[in-house]
Order: sequence, then structure tokens, then C-alpha cells
Amino acid sequence: MPKEYRTIQEVAGPLMLVRDVSDVAFNELGEIELSSGEKRRCRVLEINGSDALVQLFESGAGINLAESKVRFLGRQLELPVSGDMLGRIFNGMGNPIDGGPMIIPEKRMDVNGTPMNPAARSYPMEFIQTGVSAIDGLNTLVRGQKLPIFSGSGLPHANLAAQIARQAKVRGTKESFAVVFAAIGITFEEANFFMESFRETGAIDRTVLFVNLANDPAIERIATPRMALTAAEYLAFSMDMHVLVILTDITNYADALREVSAARKEVPGRRGYPGYMYTDLATLYERAGRQRGKSGSITLIPILSMPEDDKTHPIPDLTGYITEGQIILSRELYRKGVTPPIDVLPSLSRLKDKGIGEGKTREDHSNTMNQLFSAYARGKDAKELMVILGEAALTEMDKLYARFSDAFEKEYVSQGFSTDRSIEETLDLGWKLLRMLPRSEHKRISDKILDRYYDEATEEPSTDE
Repeated sequence: MPKEYRTIQEVAGPLMLVRDVSDVAFNELGEIELSSGEKRRCRVLEINGSDALVQLFESGAGINLAESKVRFLGRQLELPVSGDMLGRIFNGMGNPIDGGPMIIPEKRMDVNGTPMNPAARSYPMEFIQTGVSAIDGLNTLVRGQKLPIFSGSGLPHANLAAQIARQAKVRGTKESFAVVFAAIGITFEEANFFMESFRETGAIDRTVLFVNLANDPAIERIATPRMALTAAEYLAFSMDMHVLVILTDITNYADALREVSAARKEVPGRRGYPGYMYTDLATLYERAGRQRGKSGSITLIPILSMPEDDKTHPIPDLTGYITEGQIILSRELYRKGVTPPIDVLPSLSRLKDKGIGEGKTREDHSNTMNQLFSAYARGKDAKELMVILGEAALTEMDKLYARFSDAFEKEYVSQGFSTDRSIEETLDLGWKLLRMLPRSEHKRISDKILDRYYDEATEEPSTDE
């Protein structure tokens, strides 16, 4: 039986000080019993001699210092895991909130996990099809990659997150695929949108959903992504599944980190965020990847809303250092009615070259990707020139590129949130747009590929219409 302490000295916001404790460890779970018999959970944040500073999972209201008692449980925060988690909805602390029974665990896993040994990692190589052309065709997601989405407040990143979660698949493999979706600090309306979206399409059957609402305590917000990644590690490395983890919104997580740091009176870093935020984010992001000798994998898409659309804000800035690229949503495209409003030029997937080509997607993928980037960039330049000098100042070729740019945004990028395109459909659509330009302009595509895809398709009508 754990030893009980009646030495609560002080309660300040989410923190509580307990005096004269012994054999208590950092991060250890505790339980507070109020005089009414009600029990609340807490976690050790700091040990200073015989004093323990603990963080409350629930409100500190009603804790009577003289009559309440604390016991420490000798273990860290754990998640009960089992294959039965698929199709279930949990809160940020791992308790079911879908009206179903409690999970009968096959084991309990520490939510803080253990870092993956870099020497045990295997390189991300296989293509993951999201069904979104701007990602699949131009900024390809690879199995085991960490690819964040940078958004702005009011942009439809929630719709894009739900679309990727519904549509993502690993092609040509027999291994099962699962999605772990963690919603951090969202409103009830957003939570309802995600749950209904997954239920309507049947995607819930292969999804584990963790929902942390904006009115839940800050400590739960900090625990939610760790719960999700722990579930993902079990599914990937114990059940040999391909797991896609989507965390939205990392900005809410970082704000909770700042709130707790301020309550502890720590010296603030940039914009008031704690100086260890880089390390803290890395402990989350680096849990994704592939391990040698294991067929399962974890692919991570963290979504964060940039305050004031500022890419240099500490959260996107630090995330960019740790992850392998970024998908950026554009407010300008959103105003034009482009959905999803993915700005392909500043977006980047550093591993895209590893997951495309013959045997993975198609032999023409790399060539068409480079040519589309080039043509779209030149078309945008032509349109800017047109605004300054007028259309009369443009050459006929510049006008052609300007028209290509508009068609590219309207047909290729803007596909709505319910369209699921295969990679073949995406590549064929790319060729359809490239045919707006004369063959002589396609300097980034080899003659062999042009002979096969540009000329053939020009001569023969399409068979899939």
C-alpha cells in the first residue's frame, strides 16, 4: 500500500507543493484524496530535497490543505493498449468516451516512451497515397516520415487532416494500415466534426481517436500526443501495422507547455515559451519512423496553426528543424476558393525522391513533378508582371504560362475535401495540364518520357472518360 502524506503546503493554479516526502521520483503519478472521498490525479514535476512539486490533472478547487492526503503510486503515466483500441474514441488521458467498455489491456505502456536508437532506424522508402494531388504528386509522403502541415488560424487544416486520415493508404502491401488521430485543445464543435467525419465514411474502424477539448486541463493537453504516439508504437511494433499519426493542433500543445512553465516560474525563452521547447517537441516527433527487423512503421503528420501566419514563430520554426519538410496552407489561395489551399512552391517534402519512381509510383513521376513546379513558378511570375505592366507587356508564351498557372490551381490543387485521387489520376492530370504548353518548353522531362506520355496522349483520346 503506498504511503500517504498529509503535508500539502500550498496549491497554486495547476501546481501543488507536498512537504516531507521520501522515495518519490520525477514524473511519478500521484493520487489526491479529498475529505469527501473524491480522488484526483497528479504527477510529480519537481523534487527538491524532501519537497515534491506536483501538477494536478484536474482543478485544484475544493482541496483542503489540512484534510486532504496524497499518495504516490510508484509508476509513471501509462496507457493500457490492445488491438481493440481500433475504432474507439478516448479522451486525452486514454479513457474511453464513446460509450463503449474499458479496454482490456494486453499490456500497459509508459506514455513517455523510449527514444528510438538511431542505429536501429531504417530509411523511409515506401510511398503513402493520401489521395491529395498537391501532396502525392509534388510533396510526396513517405512511410516513416515526419511531414508537418503549417496552417493559419481560420484556414481549413481540420478538413485536410480529416481527409488525409480517411484516404491515406500504403499501396501494394498486405500489411494492415491504421490511423491514430489526436485532437489537442480543440472546441467541442471541431471534435464533433472529426468524430462524425470518421463515422460517416467508415474510417473509424481503422482509427484510434484521442480527443482533448479546449476546456480540459493543460496537463491533459501535454499528455494527449504522448498517448497517441504510445498507441501508435504498440500498433506498429507489436502488431506490425503501418500507422499514420496525425496530431492537431501542436500550437495548443505548445501553449499548454508555456502555461505550465509560467506556473513553475521558469525563465521564459522566445515569446514566453520555455527554453526546452525544442527538446520537448523532438521527444514527440522523433518517436516516428521505421525500425530494422520490424515490418510496422509510424508516419507522423503534425498540424500547427502559425500565429499571425508567421513562419518564423518559435513553434513552426522549431518544428521545421526537427521534421523532414512542411506542407504550407495559403490564405491567398483560400480566398480564391482553392480547397485544400496548399501552396506548393514553399512546401517541401525532403524525402519525396525516396518514395517515387518506377515500382513505387510511376516512371514519369519525378520528371512531371519538376516540370509542374517550374511551369507553375513561371506562370506566377508572369501573373505578377501582368499586374504591374499590364497584359500587353507579356509575350504570348508568358500569357500561356499565366493561363497554365490558373488551370493548375483550379484543377490540380483544388480538388475539394471529398475527392480521393489515385497517384495515376494525379499524374495523368499533370500531363493534361502540361499539354497546355508546347513540347519544346518541357526541358525538365526526358525525351523518352515525353515520347511515351506527352505525344501518345496527344494522339490518342483518353480512355477513362
